[in-house]
Amino acid sequence: MHITVDGRQVEAAAGVDVLRACLDAGVYVPHLCAHPDLPASGGCRLCVVEVDGVDGPVQACETPVADGLVVRTRTPEVEAIRALALELVLAPHPKDCTSCAAYLNCELQALMQYMGVVHSRLREIDKSTATVGHSDTIFAKEMFRCIQCTRCIRACDDLRGVGILTLNERDGEVFVGPRDDVGHELTDCRFCGACVEVCPTGSIMDAPGLFRTDVPKAQAMVPCQNNCPAHTDIPLYLKLAGEGRYADSVSVFREKLTFPLSLGYVCSHVCESDCKRGRLDDPLSIRSVKRFAVENDTEQRWRSFVAVAPSTGRRVAVVGGGPAGLTSAYYLTRKGHAVTVLERQARPGGMLTHGIPVHRLPREVVEAEIGILRADAPFEIETGVDVTDAPALLGQGYDAVVVAVGAQAGRRPGEFEGPWPNVLDGVDLCRRWSEGDDCGLSGAVVVVGGGNVAFDCARIATRAGTDRVSLVCLEPRAALLADPEEVEAAEAEGVQVTTSVAPSPVSTSPGAALDARLAGVRVQPISGFRFGAQGLELDVEGPARELLADWVVVATGQQTDLTDAFGVGRRPGGLVLTGPDGRTDRPGVFAAGDVVSGTSSVVAAIAAARAVASAVDRHLGGDGDVEDHFYDRTAHDPVLGTVPGFAWLHRTDCHTPEAVTAEASRCLRCDLRRDIQPGTYWTDPAYQGARR
Repeated sequence: MHITVDGRQVEAAAGVDVLRACLDAGVYVPHLCAHPDLPASGGCRLCVVEVDGVDGPVQACETPVADGLVVRTRTPEVEAIRALALELVLAPHPKDCTSCAAYLNCELQALMQYMGVVHSRLREIDKSTATVGHSDTIFAKEMFRCIQCTRCIRACDDLRGVGILTLNERDGEVFVGPRDDVGHELTDCRFCGACVEVCPTGSIMDAPGLFRTDVPKAQAMVPCQNNCPAHTDIPLYLKLAGEGRYADSVSVFREKLTFPLSLGYVCSHVCESDCKRGRLDDPLSIRSVKRFAVENDTEQRWRSFVAVAPSTGRRVAVVGGGPAGLTSAYYLTRKGHAVTVLERQARPGGMLTHGIPVHRLPREVVEAEIGILRADAPFEIETGVDVTDAPALLGQGYDAVVVAVGAQAGRRPGEFEGPWPNVLDGVDLCRRWSEGDDCGLSGAVVVVGGGNVAFDCARIATRAGTDRVSLVCLEPRAALLADPEEVEAAEAEGVQVTTSVAPSPVSTSPGAALDARLAGVRVQPISGFRFGAQGLELDVEGPARELLADWVVVATGQQTDLTDAFGVGRRPGGLVLTGPDGRTDRPGVFAAGDVVSGTSSVVAAIAAARAVASAVDRHLGGDGDVEDHFYDRTAHDPVLGTVPGFAWLHRTDCHTPEAVTAEASRCLRCDLRRDIQPGTYWTDPAYQGARR
C-alpha cells in the first residue's frame, strides 16, 4: 500500500499499523509501550499522529494502514499530547539515571533526549515495590524504575505463552510482578529472559555476571554455545533429543564435531560451566544427552549430506593422528585434497587411544569413529612414522603440512625433576597402561596433580593392584581442574584426595643420589598460592607431613617433545608458534591442537583443527569453507508454554529416553532471546535521513 507521511509518499506492508509503517519507512515516531514483537497496547500515548479524515489525533500503534492514508507526525497538537504523555510517564520515575545499569542503553532516556526533556524533571521517588518479586539468580529487578508499559507482561503471555507476570496492587501502589506477588522460582517462570529483552528501562535486568561482556551480546546470550570451543548449536540439539529425534540431534552437532561419541564419554563439557540453569540448581547434562543421542541414532542421516569435492591435485601431510590431526585430514580430504596422516604410534587416535584410560573411553568407540571419518572422507594413514623435520615434507611431494602431534611429554615442577626410577610422568603412565604395561606399580602410590590426567593416573593405580593410592595437589577442592565426576569416581574407588597442599619430594636419606628411589612426598598445607616474579608463592598454613610411597606419579602438565630440528618456531614450553590462522613461521606449514595451545581438551583440538583446515584450503587455492549443514533449520517457535514446577526439575542421568526428555525439558532456551528484535531508538541511522 502507498501512504503519505509528512508529505512524503512511502510504501507500507498490508496489515501493519501506522507506527510500524512509519518506522519501516525511516520516519521515527516516539513510542514506549509498542514493540515489533508484541501486540499493540496503546497505553503510553506517545505515538499519536494525525490522519486525514479522522477527527483528532490517533494512536499510530492501533491504527491500521490503508491505501492513500495521509499521516502527519509532528503537528503542534500531536507534540503537545506527547509532551503531556511523557510528563505522566516521568511523574513516578526516579531521577538517578547514572546509577542505573541501563544507563545509555535506555529507551526512556533516549526518548527524553528526542523530546528535549531534561533530567531535572525527574523526581526523588520512594516506592515500597522497589524489589518486589526480586530474584538474584537470573533476574535483577528494580521495579521503582518501571513505567508500566506492560511490555514484559505481553512478552511473557503473548510471546512465550507462560503468563506469570501481571499488574499487582499493594498498599495503593500498582506494580508489575509475578502473579500472587511471589518470587519467580515459585511460579512456572521459564527464565527465558524475554521480559528483560523487551524492557525499555532498567526495571528488569539480567543478574550481574550472568553473561560474559567480552563477546558480542548475541553470542553471550547463549552461554553453553558460546563456551563450547566448537560453538555447537546446543539448545537445538537438546530440544531435538528431548523429542526423541536422535538422528536430527546428531545431525546438528555433527556439523561441528568429528568425534561426538568419544566426546560423550570424555568431553570437558565447559558448555555446562556457565549454563544459566546452574543459577537455579544444576546445569543441563549436555554431554550425557549428546552421548545418548549418538548411541541411539540408528539412521545416521547426516552422512547423506557429506560431500567430497573433486580432486584438486594438491597433497597434504598431517603429522599426528590424534583428534586434531584426523579432524584436519577429514575436512581437507572433503575439500578435494589428497591427505596422508603420518602417525608415530602403531595405532591412530592420539590421546583418545594412547592417553585416556579404557575405563573412561572404550577403544572400540574411538576405532568406530575413526572408521566413519575415513569412510566418508578416504584419507590415508601411515603408522609407525616418526617425522623429525616437518618442512622437509614439502620437498617430498606435499603442498602443505599440518603439525598436530599434541603435547606428548610430561612436565614436572622443578623439585620433581630427577631420574628417580620410581617416579613416572602421568602422560607416560597413561600411554603405557593403554598399551598393556602396568609399569610395575605396587604398594603405596602418590599422584601429584589435580587435573583429569592426575585422576586418570590415580584410577589406573587402583586397577594395577596397589595397596594405597593418594592424590595431592595445590588447588582447593572447589578449584580442581578435573571434572567433578572424575573426582567422585576416584574417591569411590578408594583414592585418598588431599587438596590445598604443596607437594615436594622426600629422598630415601639425606644426600642420597638422584638415581636412588624416592621415599615419598612431603605435603605442606596452604591457604593459597600464586605465581609471582619469583615463581610459585605459597601461603603456608600448618605443619607439613610425609606420605611414604613406593611409586610417585607426577601429572602436573604436559609439553611437546619437539626439538629445534623439527624445523618450526616454538614458544616457551616447546609449543609451536603460529599466527591466528595456524600458520607457522615456515610457509606451507600449519599447526593445530595441543601442540599450539598446550594441554587443552578434545573438543578444543577439534575446533582448532577445523579452523586450520579452512586456512590450509585457502592456502592451496580453495575457498576455505568447511561449514556443514546437515539439518534444515526452521524459524523457532517462540512459545514455550508452562512446565509445572519448572524451577524445581531435577537433573537426570540420561540413561533412558524418558530421562533424556526430562533433562531437555529443563533447558531455559536462551537461544530464543536472540530472535527478539531490539528496541527502536531515534538515533538509529535509519531515521536520520527523514529527520533531516
